[in-house]
Amino acid sequence: MNFDLSNENIQVRNMVRSFVEKEILPNVKYYEENRLFPKDILRKMGDAGLFGACFPEKYGGSEMGFLNLSIIAEEISRAHPAFGYSFNMQSMTCPFTILNWGTEEQIQKYVPDLIKAKKIGMFGLTESGGGSDAAGSMKTTAKLEGDEYVINGSKTWITFANEADVGVLFAKTDMSAGHKGISAFIIETNRPGFTAKPIEISALGHMMRSCEVFLEDYRIPKENLLGKEGEGFKIAMNALDYGRLTVSSRLVGIAQGCADESIKYANERVVGGQAIGNYQMIKHLIADMVVETDAARLQTYRSAYLKDKGETATRESSYAKYFASEVAAKATRSALEIFGGNGISDEYPIMKYVNYANMLHFGEGSANIQRILIADDALGYKDANRHQIKRRFPLTSDIELEAVK
Repeated sequence: MNFDLSNENIQVRNMVRSFVEKEILPNVKYYEENRLFPKDILRKMGDAGLFGACFPEKYGGSEMGFLNLSIIAEEISRAHPAFGYSFNMQSMTCPFTILNWGTEEQIQKYVPDLIKAKKIGMFGLTESGGGSDAAGSMKTTAKLEGDEYVINGSKTWITFANEADVGVLFAKTDMSAGHKGISAFIIETNRPGFTAKPIEISALGHMMRSCEVFLEDYRIPKENLLGKEGEGFKIAMNALDYGRLTVSSRLVGIAQGCADESIKYANERVVGGQAIGNYQMIKHLIADMVVETDAARLQTYRSAYLKDKGETATRESSYAKYFASEVAAKATRSALEIFGGNGISDEYPIMKYVNYANMLHFGEGSANIQRILIADDALGYKDANRHQIKRRFPLTSDIELEAVK
């Protein structure tokens, strides 16, 4: 086993750090203060190949692989966690889902522009009241009328929806079939019947927003069906499996950012005639941050490594997402203890890390859901009729089994 990063990995990391210093940090205040979506910066990220690491060259990708994508997402989130949103919308859960499940025509039409951020993406699964059972409580419907699907319903917590051009959206084509009645669609937001309303979340800033989405007699060509009717839940679970990689990487970036800022502050802040880094309690907090962040990184890199080998790595992705969310949450608490009252000041980035760590604790599967899936897998809870499915999909919950039979 070789834990060293390759020369390519190191070059990619250095390139991203340089990009952050040149394009993101000097400009982010302008976009935040003016409540502007930083499309220009996202476009530069796309042109730099930051979203296309896992995509074939023929679709505009760089084929650098999942490990490099993980490194990229970590470094961007370490610098400013708001920009981590884009690695789901412009890379994993939107365009990569189209790449995995779309026809050649669909892929050619949408993927190149999404990974270059010429078009902004979204992923429409969650509905009000759905929570972790987004599919079981789904009320949005799609009915085939002639050559078009007519979609009615609503979604919530849909990132970038107010700025999106293209999205992957889930709706029930058969209300009586449970999870097997869900289908996936590629939508274009400029069609009549689509409305997005930003949700006010001051703690997360005003550049990149999550939204409520309303669909009223919204029509799309039947060719915009993604996969087959009834495959929607399977497509959604597959999309979240890949999305967990970038979410885990973003959480590692947040934890690393907390460690970096805490170390710097502990060396500069003087109390009782010496830098606070000399006090044992501060050393304990920093030691835990450093060790646990590295452990979360290794979990995340293992998931990326297995994906680069062609494995879905469902189990490992779940391990990484769960552990990284716990590590990031603890790192933010420790950073606040080290900074004291200064931690809540806008002069320092600690509260920014705190708020995004809290938000990502729930994204792509909450910590409690991950615990249940991991424990069920470890305990071997399954009945005879589901044995083969559990072997093939080891982290599939009982509800999810209905979608993969």
